[in-house]
Amino acid sequence: MDIPPFKLNGRVWIEIGDEKVLGHGRVELLERIHASGSIRQAALQMKMSYKQAWDLVNHINSGFKQPLVISKRGGKGGGVAIVTPFGLEVISEFKSIQQKFFDFLSENGKK
Repeated sequence: MDIPPFKLNGRVWIEIGDEKVLGHGRVELLERIHASGSIRQAALQMKMSYKQAWDLVNHINSGFKQPLVISKRGGKGGGVAIVTPFGLEVISEFKSIQQKFFDFLSENGKK
């Protein structure tokens, strides 16, 4: 059989139960929260509403046994959001799994 060259493609999602909890975009949101210390700033950088970002953070946090992001409500100086050490570990593990997946796709495509 003569199969023409092809490329494999796909995405990695972490599912807990039947819920998609973590994927590339949500990991990017977590990384931007970590870098900026703010859910609002991360949302602006990703061109999404604050409510959407807040809802995603709540969904991510509820999917795991401990929070990935802890936020403190703003006052005079504004609020702060912190990606927990557990959250940083989850990000690192996701990126490791994603890299293995990309390697698999690359190695198994037909040239």
